[in-house]
Amino acid sequence: MAVNGSASLKRSKPNYIYSVIGVAIVLFIMGIMGWLFINLHSIGDNFKEDIRISVYLRTSDKNAIGKIQQYIANQPYAKNVEYVDKEKAKIIWNKENNEDWAKILDVNPLPESVDFFAKANYVNPDSLNHISSVIESEFKTEVADIQYPKSLVTNLNERATKIGVIFLVMSIILCIIVIISIDNTIRLAMFSNRFLIKTMQMVGATRGFIAKPLVVRALMNGLTSSFIALFLLFGLIQWAGIQFPQIKTMQGVGNDLLLFAGIIILGVGISVFSTYRSVVKYLKMKLDELY
Repeated sequence: MAVNGSASLKRSKPNYIYSVIGVAIVLFIMGIMGWLFINLHSIGDNFKEDIRISVYLRTSDKNAIGKIQQYIANQPYAKNVEYVDKEKAKIIWNKENNEDWAKILDVNPLPESVDFFAKANYVNPDSLNHISSVIESEFKTEVADIQYPKSLVTNLNERATKIGVIFLVMSIILCIIVIISIDNTIRLAMFSNRFLIKTMQMVGATRGFIAKPLVVRALMNGLTSSFIALFLLFGLIQWAGIQFPQIKTMQGVGNDLLLFAGIIILGVGISVFSTYRSVVKYLKMKLDELY
């Protein structure tokens, strides 16, 4: 009996190897989607905080310009406040438009300005309109105009909401697919142990005695699959950070740890649950039904 049990376990090993690899791949794909979902808000904030707001000046008085710059810098919505003179304005314009108009014009027509970037929470049409109105009313004689890409701000907020909803639906669907895929993979791996389970029951072994070693193996396999998935995911995140440096500013250690913990819990939890359910299923089946 022991010999037959050992032989059955040995025959099941290849299935468990495939099961571990299969579950790891599924968890890896789930991890990518989870990382994108967690960082979706940060990605949107990063785009919002790259929008330049220019307060064009009608004065060249350095004291007045300094007061405007200091006023904006003290506001909760502002970041990276800087004074942009004509020469710097020319450099920025040439960089954004990929051309040098100095070959055509001898005089620099660009006005001086105080430029700043707003924090993500304030980058929406209502907030920016209010900010513009307050600055213009505070410095009526010094400020000529306040400009920012209004259509981009509107579209960015609308699209961010739509993308968030679409991504949430996709993530829920993928999560369901992942759970079903892992469950089927584990059940397929357990199929080769059905006769061993039934044989142990027939010689008087209790459900707990039969399930314990299989559940422990499922626990170890789930951990192995999870760590393989985490290794691949961590490598992908690091590679993406090298290729796109701005991604590093979006990453939060707390979010990543939460994602990694979720992958481990998902991998181990489904593996153990599916294994135990398979054991109970085969214990309830009649011997003839196993063939």
